[in-house]
Amino acid sequence: MNDTLQLEQLALPATPDSDDASDFRALVELNNTVCRNDAGTDDLAQTPAELLAGLRDTADAVQRIFIIREAGALVGAITVGHATAEPTSSQIDLMVLPENWGRGIEDALLARAEEETRILGRKVMQTWTLHPGHAEGPTITPATGWGVVADTALSRLLSNSGFTLEQVERNSAFDLQGSMNGVRTAFEASRVAAGSDYRLVEWTIPTPPELKEGYAWALSRMSTDVPAGALEIDEEIWDAARVERREARLIEGGQTMSVAAALHVPTGRLAAFNELVIDADRTAVTHQYCTLVLQEHRGHSLGMLVKCANLLRWRDVAPDSPRVSTFNAEENRRMLDINEQIGFTPVSYAGAWQKKLV
Repeated sequence: MNDTLQLEQLALPATPDSDDASDFRALVELNNTVCRNDAGTDDLAQTPAELLAGLRDTADAVQRIFIIREAGALVGAITVGHATAEPTSSQIDLMVLPENWGRGIEDALLARAEEETRILGRKVMQTWTLHPGHAEGPTITPATGWGVVADTALSRLLSNSGFTLEQVERNSAFDLQGSMNGVRTAFEASRVAAGSDYRLVEWTIPTPPELKEGYAWALSRMSTDVPAGALEIDEEIWDAARVERREARLIEGGQTMSVAAALHVPTGRLAAFNELVIDADRTAVTHQYCTLVLQEHRGHSLGMLVKCANLLRWRDVAPDSPRVSTFNAEENRRMLDINEQIGFTPVSYAGAWQKKLV
């Protein structure tokens, strides 16, 4: 990296619009441009408000952002994040535009992220690359054997730096402005299949007090019950307070979240849930966050039940949103089968990479 490039840590502004927020807004623009270029879609863009809300609250996760400037302008960035309660990994996100690639910027940022990870005492680095729906040219197959991603400059940098492609995720979209007849039919069939042992419950955050502990338990199972290949993922510990903090971040960022869940009547515990989220612009793309059927409750059509219920409910929450965007591991055929049956179609892909530090 030459002497005209300066690497420093980004200081977070008080608000997205404050006088000290110009660098942060440039970071958000860089992030969204990189996502658009790599995935070939605008669906993954974030607003300054939602991104800042997540960064400023450090109770459950901490993210440091390192940037490189040239003549005062931001030309590259990397985030280094880690959970506060879970000790194993750091998650990094490298952002450099194609026109700035090959000048040492990406190498310097990746080296700084590894240095920070070692300082934190973490033994694993993880990151995700974005790829278009149709790969042109050479591809890479993950360790799971499921799916492929394009062999890009970022993929080669990671591979040459000791990272392994562990998993591929499919990004799919559902047309919210089309017919919902198939969703209604699937919903009714799944409700019959679920039987009387399961009752549908729905809410818009904040979560009702009587459901918080059960919801916390279900969220903790996202770290144990979702296919993750060989990615080293700590079992997460959730309680009602952590649910409240998460929802406060979402609300502070201008986001609305709807949850549809299946309650197991004999035990009073949540057995499955689905989350749909949209930012303050109700005409924007909807994002599906978590969807899970706990392992011990699989085989009762609960995944189909909660997905369809939330899609039908969403028509009242955000009637002008054009589509839902979601990610699922390519080996997660149970959930992909549900998506395909009700009309989700592939848009882009993501590669999950991991480096073990020694």
